Amino acid sequence: MRKLAIGLVLVMVVIFTLLVNSYNTIQKNDELVSAAASELLNQYQRRFDLIPNLVSTVKGYSSHESNVLQEIVKARASVGKINVDGRVFDDPEISASYQKAQDNLGQSLSRLLVISENYPELKANSLYQDLMVQLEGAENRISVARGRYIEAVRHYNTQIRQFPYNLIAESMGYDKKINFNVENGHEIKRTPTVDFNSWYVIFYFPCFYLVLLRAHQWIIHPH
Repeated sequence: MRKLAIGLVLVMVVIFTLLVNSYNTIQKNDELVSAAASELLNQYQRRFDLIPNLVSTVKGYSSHESNVLQEIVKARASVGKINVDGRVFDDPEISASYQKAQDNLGQSLSRLLVISENYPELKANSLYQDLMVQLEGAENRISVARGRYIEAVRHYNTQIRQFPYNLIAESMGYDKKINFNVENGHEIKRTPTVDFNSWYVIFYFPCFYLVLLRAHQWIIHPH
């Protein structure tokens, strides 16, 4: 009986360690998604803050393009109306509205840049040139931050569908997160699998099997 008790304790220790490691991994990836979302919001905000000076500068040289400028101001206002925080992407409706508003703003800015090519004096303006450099940098950072968010969510969503992470995710309320990449939907819907890339799964499963085997031997041959 003493050996049986020791065997059961070892089994429980292995199971507990496996579950704790699985929880910690999910928690870590959940925080990575939140960090990626915050970074993306920060980059969107940088672009948002550049627009008033950009519109004011362009207006002084291309007053005939008032429709485009009004379009940008309107698109910026649409973005500003949406109350965002680090969890904005957790709500499907708010996330969709926010992304649509940001996309519209980006398209409006692209049209402005095309039109600005027709105004050499504007392009020669030092303030305009500086704003263009900042805007280009903001757009590049948005692209990078968006890509990192997509990858972080893809990894998180795939992982919580895998064994043993799915056991923790279901019991602890870790739900699938919203992603911008439509193709990721096919990845998420795959049948749950064992994540054999995790070192502790590779290590603990054999240990778990050996402990069970040893416990079985103790029960059958106690002496």
